[in-house]
Amino acid sequence: MQKIDEQKLESDLAYRFGYLTRFMGFGEDDISAIHGAAEHLAPIVPQLVDAVYDKLFSYDATKRHFVPRQSGYEGEVPESLESLQQDHEMIEFRKQHLGRYLVRLVTNPYDGNMVNYLDLVGKMHTPKAGSKELNVPLVQMNALMGFVSDALVATILGLSLDAETTSRTLRAFNKLLWLQNDLITRHYQVETTLPE
Repeated sequence: MQKIDEQKLESDLAYRFGYLTRFMGFGEDDISAIHGAAEHLAPIVPQLVDAVYDKLFSYDATKRHFVPRQSGYEGEVPESLESLQQDHEMIEFRKQHLGRYLVRLVTNPYDGNMVNYLDLVGKMHTPKAGSKELNVPLVQMNALMGFVSDALVATILGLSLDAETTSRTLRAFNKLLWLQNDLITRHYQVETTLPE
C-alpha cells in the first residue's frame, strides 16, 4: 500500500498531479493518444469554441460572467448582459483564449509548465487569479466541463478512427478532463481538516 502525504496533496501542485495521474493511470500512452488526435482536432477548434460559446450564451447564469472586464483585455467592456453579443471584441478575446487552451491540450508536453497552466485555468475563474470581478460558481464550471467533455466525445466518435484508436483516445481525454476538473475544483475548496 502506497503512503500518501495528504497535507502535501493540498500544498504541492506537482505532488498532487503526480498522485492523480498514477491513481487514474494517466501516462505516456494517454499523452500519445491525445497528441495523436491533434491533426484531427486542431482544424475543428474554431467550431468547438463556437459551440461552447453558443452554450454559454444560452443561459444568463453563464453569460453574465462575460460582462465584467476579463483579465488581460484592454478594450471596451459590454454595457449590459442584454446588449452583449458574441461578436463583441472582449468575447473574441475570450474565444481566442479557449482556442489556445484546446490546442495546448493536444500539442503541449505534459510537464511542469503544462501542470501549472492547467492549474491556472482553474484559478483564473475565481478571484484568486486574473480579474477580481470574476467569480464563476463551481456549478457553472462543472456544467461547462460536462459540456466540453461531451463535445469532445462526440467529435472523437465522428473522426472515423479505427476502434482501438477511438477507445484509447476517448479514455485518454476522459482522464485528462478529470485531471483538469480537479485542478478547477481545488480552487473552490473550503479548508478541510486532514489527518496529521
